[in-house]
Amino acid sequence: MNTGAVIEITALSKDYHGLRPLRIEKLTIGARDLVAIVGLDQPMAETFVNLVTGATLPDRGEVNLFGRPTAAITDSTEWLSVVDRFGIVSERAVLLDALSVIQNLAIPFTLDIDPLAGDVRERAVLLAREVGLLETEWLRCVSELDAGGRTRIRLARALALDPSALLLEHANAGLPADAAAVLGADVRRIASNRGCALVALTAAPEFAAAAAPRVLTLDPASGRLSERRGNWSLFKRGE
Repeated sequence: MNTGAVIEITALSKDYHGLRPLRIEKLTIGARDLVAIVGLDQPMAETFVNLVTGATLPDRGEVNLFGRPTAAITDSTEWLSVVDRFGIVSERAVLLDALSVIQNLAIPFTLDIDPLAGDVRERAVLLAREVGLLETEWLRCVSELDAGGRTRIRLARALALDPSALLLEHANAGLPADAAAVLGADVRRIASNRGCALVALTAAPEFAAAAAPRVLTLDPASGRLSERRGNWSLFKRGE
């Protein structure tokens, strides 16, 4: 076991009622590693996120988080302390469409959002700026935003509590290729600046290359992860 790793997976198999179980032969994510994984569809990506946050256990193999196996987590308090170290960007994260962007970004800090206290609003504004939400959007209802704006709100919410690792679950889904490339580059910059680990799960190799310097492709039959060599032209244009 690598005690310095954020995530360490060995000989994992998990049945999620797909065509075949999710298999991962070996994966180690260090504290500042930026990694994208291609080859997981959305149900498989959801299963992966649940496994690496300890929400579910593998059928076989082992998942270690911060040097501790998820099977050793014994109660909800301990599990929540682990989950709080991850920021998850997923469509499963609920947004409150009737509230403004800033109100949605304040929710990780307080439920007293009408009106917002000055210090809470400032924290929400900092998050909005960090993820590239325009000031003209801050007071708009979330329901008025396009898919890219909603994804950036989820990204900001994932960053709110200063996670040790970011998990992206098909964050580029529904975005045009150019917008996805910009989002990937922004995610990469933010994770690098914060010094947190990143695991971006996607079906799009171009988004993967924009989001992370290390791109792995999963062979779902064997569970082997192979590293992509060379450059992707879309990433080079975005860079």
